[in-house]
Amino acid sequence: MNAQLLDGKATAAEVRRELAERVAKLTATGGRPPGLGTVLVGDDPGSHTYVAGKHRDCAQVGIASLRRELPADATQQQVEDVIDELNADPACTGYIVQLPLPRHLDANRVLERMDPAKDADGLHPVNLGRLVLGVEAPLPCTPRGIVELLRRYEVPLAGARVCVIGRGITVGRPIGLLLTRRSENATVTLCHTGTKGLAWHVREADIVVAAAGSPGLITKDMLRPGAAVLDVGITRTDHGLVGDVHPDAAQVAGWLAPMPGGVGPMTRAMLLANVVEAAERNANAA
Repeated sequence: MNAQLLDGKATAAEVRRELAERVAKLTATGGRPPGLGTVLVGDDPGSHTYVAGKHRDCAQVGIASLRRELPADATQQQVEDVIDELNADPACTGYIVQLPLPRHLDANRVLERMDPAKDADGLHPVNLGRLVLGVEAPLPCTPRGIVELLRRYEVPLAGARVCVIGRGITVGRPIGLLLTRRSENATVTLCHTGTKGLAWHVREADIVVAAAGSPGLITKDMLRPGAAVLDVGITRTDHGLVGDVHPDAAQVAGWLAPMPGGVGPMTRAMLLANVVEAAERNANAA
């Protein structure tokens, strides 16, 4: 069996085209154009590259870019002043703080200072609480991207057994909240370093989401034939970036979202979707 590719690049491009149409419609009817802000502290090359990619995506969709860059020795007060500025700026529909921040800064204080309505990443404590309650709010980008990718490839979700490996706040914990909504109706098992018999849990699953940051953790002998496998883990090695799923998994899986090119592009696309949806909500409330 050769797995069908869950092509995140192609799907994200399709999402961007759809969002561009929504932005054009919004502005044509007098709505304020959406704007994405980014807060970048320091000169980490990887962070600069990642943020630049987000703004390229914005340009394709018609979202304005608001860049705020501070030196690595910026004080807590200076960073919080930028947060206050973006919270108050009507041109900023949503924004992100690029992590990690320099060690001398309190990242939690910075993130909690953000206006939850402008939380483009969907990871503000208030918005995670709203997700638990089933109240409308910006959704975490990577879990939302996973669900969107599965839906667009018509991978069955209702009644599916899902095994999530990794309990991080960006993927592992919130993905279960999305997949167990009535609109998805999947059954989710969350595995982590304390899980006994990991291979058994994985083999029982119709869908496997690997987000542990452990290179090659999921191998073909662990998988149910025909399962959908999504590789979300990223580890930097001497040989480049490596995912959690061993390449031999493609011999057994029915669908495979590889790393890179699978979930990553969908994460960026869902960031844009959160901003566009916030702009639409603002227009409807006006």
